[in-house]
This record gives sequence, structure tokens and C-alpha cells, in this order.
Amino acid sequence: MLFVATIEKSWWVWRQEENSDIWYNCMFNNDSRTWICKSSEESDWLQSIQALMVLSVVFSSIAFLVFLAQLFTMSKGGLFYITGLCQIFAGLTDFSAVLIYTLHREEILPTTEAQPFGHYGYCYILAWVCCPLLLAGGTMYIHLRKKE
Repeated sequence: MLFVATIEKSWWVWRQEENSDIWYNCMFNNDSRTWICKSSEESDWLQSIQALMVLSVVFSSIAFLVFLAQLFTMSKGGLFYITGLCQIFAGLTDFSAVLIYTLHREEILPTTEAQPFGHYGYCYILAWVCCPLLLAGGTMYIHLRKKE
């Protein structure tokens, strides 16, 4: 879910033919039946959101790999501290990125007449849903003991 929220193009939707994400602003061309995308205008807020979302995906991936490594190398009764901390960091970076997008959306999105008439897209909602899941999962990993 976190990977899809990071790379997909639906953080803000104006109409069915126009949307924006943290990487591109896209418009659907009815003549050719294709999406025409251009890079989002760079701002400090947008760059911080991009960096935090990529960090979140990296921390989440590291947590999965560390979990596999700990599963096969850890002795009986050991706790999955490193896995849990990586997943909690992923949740915190995801939360920070989505919160920045929520608070500074007007500064990040391209200025158009239709800007006030849009709504949040499904990737934005997925990113919000990932926050408590990552934090809860990380907390559970910290308390999880390896059994034989």
C-alpha cells in the first residue's frame, strides 16, 4: 500500500481528467485516450514530501528484510527490536509527509481556477491508512518473541 501511495498519480483530483501527485501533474487527453503528464513544480515542501515518502518505503523494505534475517538467525526468545524500530520509522516518515501535504497543499499544487473544487485522491488516503498500520505493526514487532 505504501509503495502504491508513493508512486501512483492520485493525491489530488480535480476532475476525472485531471489529477496531481507528489511527482507529476497529469491531464487525460480525450483525443488520444492517454494521460499527458508533466513534472510538478519544485518547491521545498514538495521535495520534503518526496524525500519522506521514499524514506518511508525504504524503511518499510528494510524492516521486511531485517525481519527475514532475524527470523532465521535470532536465537529462541529473542525480540524483533530492529524490525519494529524500522517499521516505526517508516510510519513516522509517512505521517510527516502526509501531514506536510495536508497543511501545505495550496502551495504545492499548480495554481488553476479549478484548484478549490478538487478533492483528495485514493493515494493520499492510502498514505494516511499506512500510518497507523505501520506504527501498530512496529509496536507489535517490538513485543514479538521468536518461538521455536
